Amino acid sequence: MPTGEDETNDSHSVSVVVPVYGGELSLPVLIEELRPLTELQTSGLGNRFAVTEVVLVNDCGSDGSEHVIRGLAERNDWVTPVWLSRNFGQHAATLAGMAVTGGDWIVTLDEDGQQNPADIGAMLDCAVVNGAQLVYARASNAAPHGLWRNLASRWARVLFTRVLTDGQSTYFNSYRLMLGEVGRVLSAYVGSGVYLDVALSWVVNRTAACDVELRPEVSSASGYGFSKLVSHFGRLVLTSGTRPLRFASVLGIVASGAGMVLAVAVVIGKVLYGYSAPGWASVFLLVLITGGIIMLLLGVVAEYLGVVVRASLGRPLYVTIGDPALSALRRLPGSEGHDG
Repeated sequence: MPTGEDETNDSHSVSVVVPVYGGELSLPVLIEELRPLTELQTSGLGNRFAVTEVVLVNDCGSDGSEHVIRGLAERNDWVTPVWLSRNFGQHAATLAGMAVTGGDWIVTLDEDGQQNPADIGAMLDCAVVNGAQLVYARASNAAPHGLWRNLASRWARVLFTRVLTDGQSTYFNSYRLMLGEVGRVLSAYVGSGVYLDVALSWVVNRTAACDVELRPEVSSASGYGFSKLVSHFGRLVLTSGTRPLRFASVLGIVASGAGMVLAVAVVIGKVLYGYSAPGWASVFLLVLITGGIIMLLLGVVAEYLGVVVRASLGRPLYVTIGDPALSALRRLPGSEGHDG
């Protein structure tokens, strides 16, 4: 592969994975931007790297992407095509591409031209300096979409990270750099329908973010309409874990305790003051007690359901990788003394 004659063991090999659905116009531009990176590069902090392969995963779109992929692979020996039998979606296509990579690091990026491959060096620097196995690109400018879509995306991210998860995975983005070992192991076991970034949060020890600037899309037509975005967020919530079910458990305990306290208050009120409506105290007492018990039992059922959900998602008990001191996750000369 064209990585230069002066490549040493201190250089990082990078595999780039691109899920392709509607890239007939944008793919040739993207490949030309990646071409210079196939030669040995030196990042801003002195880390040496080269893109050793670009994996184009055909997700069976409706345009001529298939023919473009085939032509690019014939003209460039560092382009590897992967053909899916039908349209499986962006996350499944990305995982399929990650499974066939061989680089020290894996970079995933979109086909539409928003994400600049020139930022790969900065993301690698961020990984080395912070000792991170996963680096997300964090847009320093507003995404080139409409105001309402940008606001909806921002609030969906806040809701997910602050309410539905533990808040660790804050920088979800399709432009990612991850340790190659982690990405390949993940692609081997992650279950159907699981959100890729959720699966990454299960196995990654440390995550960092690198500021990048988004560019306008080569094609203005987005493949994500409102209904697809809503479905996308719903899948993100359902595969994020069992915290939503835990709300039912907490609510059941609170409702049960409140019911018991209020039941005591009703009895005391009946004895001391009486009630003008005959039978009201007994009926209200029964509603409070039975309602609390029902909510408590629903919480117990939710806990059992959570166990089933965790098992069905395929979350691993553990993932083993090589010695971090000997792997691609290492500090190279020139990286000391810099802030992340």
